[in-house]
Amino acid sequence: MAKKKFYLTATLPDGYVKTIGPTATEFTHYWRIVAHLGQGRTEVFWGHTKSLAEARKKKNAAVEAAANRGWERYDFDIVELTRTT
Repeated sequence: MAKKKFYLTATLPDGYVKTIGPTATEFTHYWRIVAHLGQGRTEVFWGHTKSLAEARKKKNAAVEAAANRGWERYDFDIVELTRTT
């Protein structure tokens, strides 16, 4: 029997709302990196994880990416996902 699917919603501090799904996977956190490339350009990277610890590891990746890719700066957010219907 297939698992029941549901939607997950993340609301970031800047008011952006991301909905994921339908999914049967128990993701708990959403992460987002907004890379500021210069000259007003940005690039966004995002994902969802099954634990807060896993999401925090993405911060280390952001530090390395900023150095390797020459980003002026970046914003990193982690928020908890909530189930929605």
